[in-house]
Amino acid sequence: MKIYAQEIQDGLEQVIKENNTIAYCSHIICEDDTLNNSEASSNDKAVAQSFFELHDAKAENKDQIDLYYLSSVLVSSGWNKNDDVFDAKEMWEARSTPEDKQFNYMHNEKDIIGHITGNYVTDFSGNKLDDKLSWEEAGSPKDFNIISTGVLYKSWSDMDLRERMNNIIEEIEEGKWFVSMECMFPNFDYALRDSQGESKIVRREEASAFLTKHLRAYGGTGKYEGYTVGRLLRNISFSGKGLVSKPANPRSVILNDNQSFSEFESELVTVSSIKENKMSDILQKQLDDVKAELVEARAANETMKQEMEAQKSEAIESQLKTFEAEITAKDEAIAEVQAKADEALAKIAELEESLSASEEAKLEAIAKIAEIEKAAALEKRVAALTEAGLEGEELDEAIAQFENLDDSTFDFIVAKMHPKMIEQQKKMKEKEEEKEEARKKEEARKKEEARKTMADEVLEEEVEEAEASVEVLEEVEEEADLAMAEAIDEDDPAEELRSTASEWFGTLLKSTANLK
Repeated sequence: MKIYAQEIQDGLEQVIKENNTIAYCSHIICEDDTLNNSEASSNDKAVAQSFFELHDAKAENKDQIDLYYLSSVLVSSGWNKNDDVFDAKEMWEARSTPEDKQFNYMHNEKDIIGHITGNYVTDFSGNKLDDKLSWEEAGSPKDFNIISTGVLYKSWSDMDLRERMNNIIEEIEEGKWFVSMECMFPNFDYALRDSQGESKIVRREEASAFLTKHLRAYGGTGKYEGYTVGRLLRNISFSGKGLVSKPANPRSVILNDNQSFSEFESELVTVSSIKENKMSDILQKQLDDVKAELVEARAANETMKQEMEAQKSEAIESQLKTFEAEITAKDEAIAEVQAKADEALAKIAELEESLSASEEAKLEAIAKIAEIEKAAALEKRVAALTEAGLEGEELDEAIAQFENLDDSTFDFIVAKMHPKMIEQQKKMKEKEEEKEEARKKEEARKKEEARKTMADEVLEEEVEEAEASVEVLEEVEEEADLAMAEAIDEDDPAEELRSTASEWFGTLLKSTANLK
């Protein structure tokens, strides 16, 4: 919808954009109860009578058990209680626009409960008019209703929705619900009615836009200099209808109780022609007011300009002083920050030097600790190998061979080596003890034999035998000692142990070399 400069000046731009529809509220016609309802208007009763008398008041798809049929006044021609004017010809041309459109619950387009099936036209007495004809062909009727027929969906798989619809139908038949039809329009003109009921029409344009602020739809009183001002709707179209509860305040909605109005019975006037009739003084006064307001506005504008210039100079000077003070403060802050930064850098350098010296001392300490740990580890390994039975060159060779082994590998090898050496030493010691016992027994036997021989020979020649016995004994002793020496040389346990250990240790060293 076009918005004129005067309407913008009057602060009506947004309200005009947002208020270009009308919710037209009507009683629901469903049963004979409408005819017997004392609250129903004569128009409603006439419509109800036509609804039950006319065969096409329902949808063509008649008598469906899952549909609830109903009808309502879509709109009535004329001037309604909200000062919105439905011209007869405009309304006749829009009579078919609601067909096949949605029937929703409480104007919620996401809650569709039925649809509009059709419409027909009746006069205020309930007589059906031939809506297949043009308005002129139908006799240019000025007082008539557009009746909308529709259906509600009774069958729902959802139990809650089914129960809701059953309750709605019951309450409709009790007169607790209304049908609200939304009417859209892209433009409007002004309808003026004087105290004698004579009507005039003023086209809405730039020159006449000052009348908009007097319309009730946009917050006005609906009155202007003795005239009632109405909004004459143009190019209307109906977009659907909603089932709404009975309004608490009937004056807040449009009901089908209109005063007769016809554009063809009204005088069409323009701004220029208004000056020649009763409204010339009104428009002249309006023009004078506008001129006075313009002069006043210009004077105020000039004064404001001068004040702004003065304020601008003062503001600029004040701002410059503020900027200078801020710059000085920032320079001082920068200098302070720079001094702190220099101090911090000096401390950092000092700390770095100290850290370097500490790092060198740390490295020296680590090296000394490493040497001590190495010596301790070597000492530990020497002790372990010694305990395992190694000594001399074998010990030195083992230390050198095992130098690069980690502690776990070294401990594993020594653990395996130690029990074997101990076992071998035990066996050798037992063998040595057995040989020593055998040698002692042999020596005792030989001495006993020599004693017996010496005793026999003493009986014959005591002196000679004694000397002979001494010599023989010495020889025997020497022979015995020689035999023992030979036996020792042949079967020396220590030598045998040493040979076995050396042979086993050689094998171990070869295995270790392979492991490395």
